[in-house]
Amino acid sequence: MKINPIGLQAINSYKKQARTGKTENVQKSFADHIEISSKAKVMQATNTYANERAERIKQLKADIDSGEYKVDAKQVAADMLKYYRR
Repeated sequence: MKINPIGLQAINSYKKQARTGKTENVQKSFADHIEISSKAKVMQATNTYANERAERIKQLKADIDSGEYKVDAKQVAADMLKYYRR
């Protein structure tokens, strides 16, 4: 049984056309760029949840540094079981 390569010339000619295209405009810089809208900036400034979270983290760090922070092992185990049983 012989398999004839049908249509390979069409594929090769397409690749040749793609290569001979304009390469002058390819030299542009592709650096990442992000823009935050004014609405998003207002939301960030008025986000009270972030402020509350920062205060909670600050308090936890102070408790850990002073040695007053205690971990409830039973609660940790219960939360782990709850997570893995889902």
